Amino acid sequence: MAETHVLFVEDDDVIREATQLALERDGFEVTAMPDGLAGLEAFRANRPDIALLDVMVPGLDGVSLCRRIRDESTVPVIMLSARADSIDVVLGLEAGADDYVTKPFDGAVLVARIRAVLRRFGHASGPERGGAAAADADDPAEAVLRFGDLEVDTEGMEVRKGGRNVALTPTEMRLLLEFSNAPGTVLSRDRLLERVWDYGWGGDTRVVDVHVQRLRGKIGQDRIETVRGFGYKLRG
Repeated sequence: MAETHVLFVEDDDVIREATQLALERDGFEVTAMPDGLAGLEAFRANRPDIALLDVMVPGLDGVSLCRRIRDESTVPVIMLSARADSIDVVLGLEAGADDYVTKPFDGAVLVARIRAVLRRFGHASGPERGGAAAADADDPAEAVLRFGDLEVDTEGMEVRKGGRNVALTPTEMRLLLEFSNAPGTVLSRDRLLERVWDYGWGGDTRVVDVHVQRLRGKIGQDRIETVRGFGYKLRG
């Protein structure tokens, strides 16, 4: 089985080299670059399985690099930030990142987050999409779920709005599957973190909020309702 290929963009030489060694010890193949422009070239040349992007890198900052990658691919992206600043976090997630890790980070924690993201993407289709998000593959009546002009094909992993295909990232698809398999039910942010982001512990709910906003922008602003103090629900 081929090694998982990680693109790592970090301008700090010490952090870049130490993190690369730690990831390689855990069995990852790593391409490490010191700036965003070199990172973009490496991404296009190598097509890695996952990208780790520091927010503050020269040439092309991490947020802009994430946008460029997202224009070309749905490969998972984790942003790295030296501070848990709301602007850094939200900008990275709005650019299309799937998760973020705040520096300084423990190597084992970073590896765990990488593996969690890869598990999500590996199960974004097929019979093991994660608990309630998985429809009964033997029941064709449940294969396509309809909510007004919105159709969710749980076998083909396709979404259509008004008959037109809607392009979702794997994380957005998993989020929509959670909602569409429990229409009208309020889903808490903690539950969504556990089911969609594979967090077995309390994470940053901003990840959920930004992805819900991104999803609304694609399937309709009024399709997912905010229930203040509790979470979100899909309108049937």
